[in-house]
Amino acid sequence: MTILGPTASGKTALAVALARALDGEVISADSRQVYRGMDIGTGKDRDEYRTGGEPVACHIIDVAQAGEEYNIFRYQRDFDAAYADICHRGKLPILCGGSGLYLTAALGRKTFREVPCDPVLRQKLSSRSDDELAELLASFGPLHNHTDTETRDRCLRALEILFFERAHPAPERSMPCPLIVGIRFEAEVLRERIRARLEERLAQGMVQEAENLLSSGLRSEQLVYYGLEYKYLAWYLAGRCRYEEMVQELYHAICQFAKRQRTWFRKMEREGYAIHWVDGTLGLEEKVQEALRLWQEERKGGRGKLDAAR
Repeated sequence: MTILGPTASGKTALAVALARALDGEVISADSRQVYRGMDIGTGKDRDEYRTGGEPVACHIIDVAQAGEEYNIFRYQRDFDAAYADICHRGKLPILCGGSGLYLTAALGRKTFREVPCDPVLRQKLSSRSDDELAELLASFGPLHNHTDTETRDRCLRALEILFFERAHPAPERSMPCPLIVGIRFEAEVLRERIRARLEERLAQGMVQEAENLLSSGLRSEQLVYYGLEYKYLAWYLAGRCRYEEMVQELYHAICQFAKRQRTWFRKMEREGYAIHWVDGTLGLEEKVQEALRLWQEERKGGRGKLDAAR
């Protein structure tokens, strides 16, 4: 089973409740929760895994040191290992997250591989301007990650990966087609939830968390690399903006991120993923009951358009 939705939609609470109901374990699909010490800013919500009954196991959280490179290849490898382990022990894997590329890496047929550096290609591209590199990257199709054009190094790395994949096609993965439940909110309601959660995380000490990461040896530009909360916190701590400006700009950035997530989910649907949307304004128990109803239908053989597409 997969639980997905935009940021601040309550995915973790639903996934944990379903894990308890179905004897499952959660596999995170969040690109930043993999890092240790990045707890408040990434919304690990550890208490939700421990309250309301027996603790629920969660995989692919805190598997890398902040500042270390963790990529989609490593995520897919870790997902496959966690998935196999959970199934081997007779439990239900429940994928939960909103990072689009990580979701499709887990659910899709494409095999991601570790791509080596290509100094010859980099030398060929060295004379091109940043705009020319971005234009070349766009020629491959829609960006998997909009941050690939934020810096020259990231753009070059993205091109390096694309040229490698074109020259070395990978075999397809064989994955079961799970029930996918999405949590949906009207845009204005979601923006209100985003603001409330941001205020809560700031009160919990999100600024201090960023200070601790910098004190541990991370550079400011490394925090900026992680985007959203850590990007704006790094700018604030470096004196580039006032606190009130940081909060407001971060709020708008998170809202834009949620919009991109919804666009990605629509893309998944166009590609044949059958996402069963649940009204986010329902209470948790109502959402759980609706997801369980869908689960029972799926087990009876009502697989819907995803199986037909595949």
